[in-house]
Amino acid sequence: MARVHNFSAGPAALPESVLADVAAELMDYRGCGMSVLEMSHRSATYQQIYDETEACLRRILSIPDTYRVLFLQGGATLEFAAIPMNLMRYGRAGYVVSGNFAKKAWQEAARYGEAELLATSEDTHFDRIPDLAPVAERCAAGDLDYVHICQNNTIFGTMYRELPDTGDVPLVADVSSCFLSLPLDVERYGLIYAGAQKNAGPAGVTVIIVREDLIADGPALPICPSYLNFRTQADKGSMLNTPNTFGIYLCGKVFAWIEQTGGLRAMEERNRAKAELLYRVLDDSALFRGTAEPSSRSIANVTFTCGDADLDAAFVAGAAERGIVGVGGHRLVGGMRASIYNAVSMGAVESLVSYMRSFEAEHAPSARSL
Repeated sequence: MARVHNFSAGPAALPESVLADVAAELMDYRGCGMSVLEMSHRSATYQQIYDETEACLRRILSIPDTYRVLFLQGGATLEFAAIPMNLMRYGRAGYVVSGNFAKKAWQEAARYGEAELLATSEDTHFDRIPDLAPVAERCAAGDLDYVHICQNNTIFGTMYRELPDTGDVPLVADVSSCFLSLPLDVERYGLIYAGAQKNAGPAGVTVIIVREDLIADGPALPICPSYLNFRTQADKGSMLNTPNTFGIYLCGKVFAWIEQTGGLRAMEERNRAKAELLYRVLDDSALFRGTAEPSSRSIANVTFTCGDADLDAAFVAGAAERGIVGVGGHRLVGGMRASIYNAVSMGAVESLVSYMRSFEAEHAPSARSL
């Protein structure tokens, strides 16, 4: 069976060359007589895999030596709790709520201290990044432990074009769905974290990049579990317990693929070209409309609708018949969503666009009469 065009939001498409490489090593990793799946995380062979994975990520993101890199488990959702328990030293942090996961992070943080809502776009159904001027004004007071944002909102198809001005207050960002899709100035952040299952590898690995001084003295809250203590995890090289060994290995393969295909600037060019093609079709369409405000559009998740639930369902079903999968919108919003992560080719996007045009040619007259 031919491989489908996979537009799923995560777990998402992986590079075919990476999958082939992993398949070749599955039974016997480089002559050691066993699979990475069977290998002790305490072995010298696996330590080399881990070290190469971290080194490659540091190269492609130009991560300074003043930052620690962790490969943990639990997804970004676990970090919603870990971050306040580690960084809320004075019990107060600011949150920008620009989507469902940003809201979940804010609500979770309120369990451990005062989580101030600095800005939100919930009143417009998260169709845009909110006005960030209040963030700078609030940070000027100097009594926030950090400011948290979700840089790309997978469900609603929005992305920050500019980061908020937080002054000396550390910026913390969930970058799960835009991680490694474009260059990132790590030094603008105190901490960034990402579920790997979008652009970095398989589900089950969470990448955390944190400034050393923010975790120098251990967790802010005594109730912080050992597993969630960033200082402890950094000291143990992400191996306080058995890590997701195979997931980290696969992430290393993806990092190497990014490096070998031109790095993050080349990746951004390809991703922007894919997004521009889709948005151009949406803007010219008499049937489809994008759901995110143009000034906040994501290059990773393109959300759209026909404006009619039955037509939306027909579009998703017809796409699946053509080997175009994962284009159904999130259950909270419906409609459609095309997640055009790094491993989704321009050819896949062109196939989606061709189907969109044929679907519109068939259904636009009835849509105009609704």
